[in-house]
Amino acid sequence: MQDTSCIYLDYNATTPIFPQVAQRMQPFLTQHFGNPSSSHAYGRPCKQAVDTARQQVARMLGASEDQWMLLFTSCGTESDNWAIYGSVMAARAAKGAAFVPHVVTSNIEHPAVLECLTTLAAQGLLTYTAISVSNEGLVSPDDVAKALTPATVLVTVMHSNNEVGSIQPIAAISEVAHRHGALMHTDAAQSIGKVAVNVEELGADLVTVVGHKFGAPKGIAALAVRKGIPFHRFLHGGGQEQGMRGGTENVLLAVGLGAAAELVAVEGPQTGAHLAAMRDKLQAGLCAAFHQADVRINGPVNHAQRLPNTLSISIRGLQAAQLLTDLGDWLAASAGSACHGTQGPTASPVLQALGLPPEFAAGTLRLSTGRHTTADDVHSAVQLVIQGAQQQGCRVRIRA
Repeated sequence: MQDTSCIYLDYNATTPIFPQVAQRMQPFLTQHFGNPSSSHAYGRPCKQAVDTARQQVARMLGASEDQWMLLFTSCGTESDNWAIYGSVMAARAAKGAAFVPHVVTSNIEHPAVLECLTTLAAQGLLTYTAISVSNEGLVSPDDVAKALTPATVLVTVMHSNNEVGSIQPIAAISEVAHRHGALMHTDAAQSIGKVAVNVEELGADLVTVVGHKFGAPKGIAALAVRKGIPFHRFLHGGGQEQGMRGGTENVLLAVGLGAAAELVAVEGPQTGAHLAAMRDKLQAGLCAAFHQADVRINGPVNHAQRLPNTLSISIRGLQAAQLLTDLGDWLAASAGSACHGTQGPTASPVLQALGLPPEFAAGTLRLSTGRHTTADDVHSAVQLVIQGAQQQGCRVRIRA
């Protein structure tokens, strides 16, 4: 990352592979290539590596081997789809094909959840209710309780939101779900590596882990499944992943996920503090640059309810998508709106769910700090945004 002049503040989209992770993976690029299912000298080191990686991820989550299965998948989308499909199909198998399971979710979930639910609903395999969130992006456990029906078999609510950083009260929502007899799934993709995620404290039955959000490669994720719950396999084939997902394991990427999980377990509190310090510096610099009436911070006011690295900031009069296009060689970040035809910028579904006024939605930037973000990066990013806003004619108090 030091080889480019482009400042990277898009860690919620993906992270670089951390150096320690790449180092652990190296022998499996050049030396260990065996099939983990083979018992010979080439296969044994690979099986050991997969087993070790599984243990590392489980330890990071506080998932004991006697209570949890830790299943490797290809991505967060697969983990989310599997959590929904596996729960729903198990319920249908138990209650008969005529039974149509019901799922409760929120209206700010990742498309991996919402699109899966929409697709399965169109096939007649389930019905679902997407409850609204507060204007801070928070799910109310009471609203979850009101949405439950006699047919509800699953509640799926993300641990934290990828756009505005709202951290959901998963433990309280899990209690509501279990009181009703439903399973609880949470997608913790954005939380791991930023805040503590302990499966027992959350009370969830299914937890999604995504490697490339915390220093592992893309193409590797996991689903933690509480043992004993009604749950169906996803990929049929060999007996890999405890008989739940056929397919030869990707040893190289599993090793990367395990190494990244080990870093989280060791560095967690220090990393979280660094992320927050960089985020707060970024927020302070941008808020000071614009008139108070022209700036909004999206997400929870209480910092304890917001991811320490995430800043969703809306600037009146700014065209965020155009700004990021203009600055694409110098600043990497995300916008909160997208252009659709002649209608101009349209707010993301998350910003719409929060009720953000259109004049702010078009000017929304999502800036997310990471393990390697420096104070110099933050200072330069603030100057770049101010410069770009000035060029668009926005009112500024501090000139770049």
